[in-house]
Amino acid sequence: MLRYFIRRALALVPVFFIMTVIVFLLIRMVPGDPVDVMYGAEGLDPARRAALERSLGLDQPLVVQYFKWLGRALTGDLGRSYRAQMPVLDLILQRLPATLYLSLAALLFSVVLAIPLGIISAVKRNSWADLGAIGFAILGISLPQFWSGIMLVLVFAILLGWLPSIGYVPPQEGLGKFLRHIILPAITLGWSLAGTTTRLTRSSLLEELGKDYVRTARGMGLPERKVLWEHALRNALIPTVTMIGLQLAFLIGGAVVVETVFAWPGIGLLVVDSIFARDYPVVQGVILAVAVMVVLVNLVVDFVYTLIDPRIRLE
Repeated sequence: MLRYFIRRALALVPVFFIMTVIVFLLIRMVPGDPVDVMYGAEGLDPARRAALERSLGLDQPLVVQYFKWLGRALTGDLGRSYRAQMPVLDLILQRLPATLYLSLAALLFSVVLAIPLGIISAVKRNSWADLGAIGFAILGISLPQFWSGIMLVLVFAILLGWLPSIGYVPPQEGLGKFLRHIILPAITLGWSLAGTTTRLTRSSLLEELGKDYVRTARGMGLPERKVLWEHALRNALIPTVTMIGLQLAFLIGGAVVVETVFAWPGIGLLVVDSIFARDYPVVQGVILAVAVMVVLVNLVVDFVYTLIDPRIRLE
């Protein structure tokens, strides 16, 4: 296991390096200047501009700026926000819990709904239940998140008045208020994942039910329930677990649209605001933090493989 972690860590070094270069260059290709955004392009004399650029480190060549930022990042220092005037790491840690709550709630919604739907759809193939599950999956995959989020707000917040439309309440300020605020964003974010997971569970289970070992188990007189739950389903869930792990990483880093629609103060909304403000250190720090979380999620998925299928080993 130790050798496995060492190999994974060494393989990820060039990936992280390339990712940091791309992020560093892309944010600087966005039109606009941080000094102009913060202090205005007009009425700023050249001496004052030069002093501001020097204080922010923007007067140095891009190569020098990159390696200075990378060197600090390797020690845990992600820089200082131009706009908020506070360490980027502290800013991320303030916003990260809201994104984690939303991502985990969306994942829970999708898994609890999608896996049973996928199983029912495969077992009841070509039935009305199968068609309903496929329809649910197609809608979740096809509908844009901003549109489905707005429709949910229109129905459940404006027309029915059951749930709040925007805002975030931490769970320590009241579990009931927290749950009421997170329901609509979690459904919006988790519906697309639920659609993908439903279709993948259905197709994987259908493939396993058609294999020889399933026919052999049935021929030996094993109950259909035991054939399904103890044999076919465990093998069918391996690609589903892969998809859930990858989608969790996407949920953590890609909840930008949902957080914007519902004014959810997570790292997705932080990135959007920072891009408009040309706050380079915040954008770079958030993307680097998300990349680290993606790697950790993939490692957890590898361990889950060994629990589902004992034949898989970390070798």
